Amino acid sequence: MAGRDLTRFKEFKKQGIAVKFGRFTQKENKQIQKNVEEFLALTGIDSAEKLLFTSRYPDDKDTIYRLKAEHHFSEGIPRPWRLIYYRARKMFDPNNYKGRYTKEEKEKLKQYQAVHGNDWKKISELMSRSNLSVAMKFSEIKSAINYGAWTKEETQKLTNAVKEVLRRKLETENSDSLSVEQSDTDLWIAREKLYQALPWTEIEAKVGSRYWRQCKQKWNSILTRKLSRGQNLYRGTNGLRAKINLIKRLYETNAEDASEINWDELSNAIGDVPRTYVQTNFYRLKVSYVPLWKRKTFSEIIDYLYEKKLPEFEERLKKEEEKCHSFSNSAASQQQQLFRFNDIFDSGEEDD
Repeated sequence: MAGRDLTRFKEFKKQGIAVKFGRFTQKENKQIQKNVEEFLALTGIDSAEKLLFTSRYPDDKDTIYRLKAEHHFSEGIPRPWRLIYYRARKMFDPNNYKGRYTKEEKEKLKQYQAVHGNDWKKISELMSRSNLSVAMKFSEIKSAINYGAWTKEETQKLTNAVKEVLRRKLETENSDSLSVEQSDTDLWIAREKLYQALPWTEIEAKVGSRYWRQCKQKWNSILTRKLSRGQNLYRGTNGLRAKINLIKRLYETNAEDASEINWDELSNAIGDVPRTYVQTNFYRLKVSYVPLWKRKTFSEIIDYLYEKKLPEFEERLKKEEEKCHSFSNSAASQQQQLFRFNDIFDSGEEDD
């Protein structure tokens, strides 16, 4: 694998193409589709499933492994070969797209987990579902999950859980300089540590009544209010300015896919908020204002918002400003990078 990458990366360097990581673009997905189809035509392997999930076909595995050693399907994609292979497996796994779980499947999943623990590979084979699918579904159904509005008690449990894991992380990273007895008032934390790479399954267990995705969404909502100092950035004139700024910044990037966007930089176009807040509100924009958005590419969605909706938003903002005779652009403020621990985890958190 490494040998393959070395030769490919040298060629990309000659062409001035940088090696990429992160989410695959729509263009890259199409290239993988094309490459796999050409690989199958060249080798005579009769399905993508045989090529990418060879262990499911023990009678043919020796021949397929030999062909995979002689040929590859990573042409035209400046990424490590292993990442391309994993992406292709996700795209072509027939077990990935089987719709909603039936009541019987949910019961089977609980039974299999009780026997095999978190061996999701084994459970996925038994259920003919992908590893990721069975793991995430079990996370949702393993306890009595509440889908209603968050209560004060739940919100406090979530805040306490996040506070505990972040305090522990700070103590581990700064073991030489940080005293365990040091108060929250004296502690400082970088903004990215407040929402990146948190152990959500551990936090889920501490909250008890919500699964991890709900906890993550709720924490981002809480954090947005904290970082924006309580301003509701998507209401009234603030909301119009935020939409206008976001559409303009997205248009200026000339990006063909969402994975090409630096969402951290874009968050400053709206205000002092986490990247997930910007991504969520872009999603709301396209769902609310772009007809048939699911059939459009990312760049087509941006073009539509810029050409059709931006003039409307600007006209509405002009009228609103004429009414109130005031203007304050919260997006102009530079993002604060360090926060006092106590300011983030005070006890005055409100319900949604």
